[in-house]
Amino acid sequence: MSKIGKREVPMTRSQQRRLLGDHLSFAAAEAYKLLRTNLMFALPDSGGCRVVGVTSALQGEGKSTTSMNTAYTIAETGQRVLLIEADMRLPNVARCLGLRPNLGLSDLLAGLCTLNDVVQPSGMLDNLRIIAAGSIPPNPMELLGSDQMGRLLDILRQFYDFIIFDLPPVNVVADGLVISRLVQGMIMVVRQDYGDRRAIADAVRRLQYLDVKILGFVMTYSQTGKKSYGYRKYGYGYGYGKHGRGHDYGYAYGRKASHNPRFTDSVLDKDAERRGASPDRDHKHAGGQTRAETK
Repeated sequence: MSKIGKREVPMTRSQQRRLLGDHLSFAAAEAYKLLRTNLMFALPDSGGCRVVGVTSALQGEGKSTTSMNTAYTIAETGQRVLLIEADMRLPNVARCLGLRPNLGLSDLLAGLCTLNDVVQPSGMLDNLRIIAAGSIPPNPMELLGSDQMGRLLDILRQFYDFIIFDLPPVNVVADGLVISRLVQGMIMVVRQDYGDRRAIADAVRRLQYLDVKILGFVMTYSQTGKKSYGYRKYGYGYGYGKHGRGHDYGYAYGRKASHNPRFTDSVLDKDAERRGASPDRDHKHAGGQTRAETK
């Protein structure tokens, strides 16, 4: 967020865009390339799709920006990358990239659309695709923890080399914890001079309790001497309410949960019986992409 006195205001989309992809400063771009290299070593290529979650202890630490730039940097090597916006309560990825936000993961898991309806080009690289969060549901944790989520991921693995989940802060809501069983590891985003050791320790403890592999920590707002890495001017954490500490999670932050009566557990059960593996046929375009040679 940009600051006016002691008051923080959301950044404009153009300001946000300057924190992403080829708009990054040289130092920031190099930092993400180092993160990419470390990821490759932490998750050796076994011939299958690698699945990683990105989360934080508190809101406002920059996890969504980190998710987008990590996905972009991996896609630069020619790998087929899918970024899934799994923060259904405060989604920010689609808005930041200027993508269609109305159909996404929640709608797909509730059986309201097909897989082909929700996978969108990122607008940054041809081999980087996005699934937006979609309509804000009344039960995001139940959707993410459903059997349909596991089946969907099994299908997506066939078409992508890397899948990255942008997840909610683990100290604020449990949504990111219920999906942790589906990822091979988790990246923790920590904003410099923002939270405290107790918050980070609590987040690590929650992940370790579920035997989640913590791949490493990414510090945002990091500075070297008097010069920043290029993202401090506009800052991370621009989508999350007062002081960015968790005040706006839940459904009290402006956008209301969908009142579509089809967002029910019964619909999820019926959809599982009705659809079976049909999304595989819906997702033809992903399999047809040309994979560039990794440099």
